[in-house]
Amino acid sequence: MARAILLLKYASVAPLGVWFARRLADVIGREPGLFEADAVVPVPLDPGRLRERGYNQAELIAKPLARLIGIPFKSYLLVRTRPRPNQLRLTRRERWETVRGAYATHKTAQVDKLRLLLVDDVLTTGATLDACSKALKGAGAARVVGLTVARALPHSPGVEAASQDWDLGE
Repeated sequence: MARAILLLKYASVAPLGVWFARRLADVIGREPGLFEADAVVPVPLDPGRLRERGYNQAELIAKPLARLIGIPFKSYLLVRTRPRPNQLRLTRRERWETVRGAYATHKTAQVDKLRLLLVDDVLTTGATLDACSKALKGAGAARVVGLTVARALPHSPGVEAASQDWDLGE
């Protein structure tokens, strides 16, 4: 799993986004009430990171997921308001500090009373999903449910080994 995520995130293996979306659609299918939503929203990248990478890996998962479950895809609702340092080198506390207030709804976004499914590739500390959720709820979203492909475990040998195999360039 770690290798597949790294390939999607850093090696531009975009078809993995659809593969991950299918797995998430299966999860949703097992508990549809838990994931009931009016729109699917990917966690956004800051504009500099998006230019550098050329794509948003969360969007490569969220867009086909929205299509598979028949819910509108609304990537424009949430924006990253400031860049962040490389998360791979941050402590748990620093991750929470760097995302606090780093997300906002787009100035023209209408999220009032919407139930939103927030999608990202990996949950590490929960800081990103928390910050995104706070921005959406603060703008009036009725409910925000986070869904990720994987959860990073502290000191996971598989993740460490996979990351050592790649020059992540960050």
